[in-house]
Amino acid sequence: QVRLVESGGGLVQAGESLRLSCAASGIIFSINTMGWYRQAPGKQRELVAAITSGGSPNYADSVKGRFTISRDNAKNTVYLQMNSLTPEDTAVYYCNYRDSSKWSWGQGTQVTVSS
Repeated sequence: QVRLVESGGGLVQAGESLRLSCAASGIIFSINTMGWYRQAPGKQRELVAAITSGGSPNYADSVKGRFTISRDNAKNTVYLQMNSLTPEDTAVYYCNYRDSSKWSWGQGTQVTVSS
């Protein structure tokens, strides 16, 4: 299994920035994808951004141009830089790891954006 530990959530005002981090430990395959999902109250969990171990990212349309995902393979850590935050970005953000045999989730970190 893979353990994911997230950090960096919090309360900010609209237009401000936050950076989330997620460190993975355990049985980590060299070929994997790590990413961030979010779930707002009353809504389904949705993909925000993901990045492969080769460095290829993909983003939800709603965050393109505002969020940047990156990773440090040596540290098994993925980052999400979130700029120009809006109240619509308010949600619990979950780190995700997946490879050919398993998926793992972090415990979630709250991001709240006030208007």
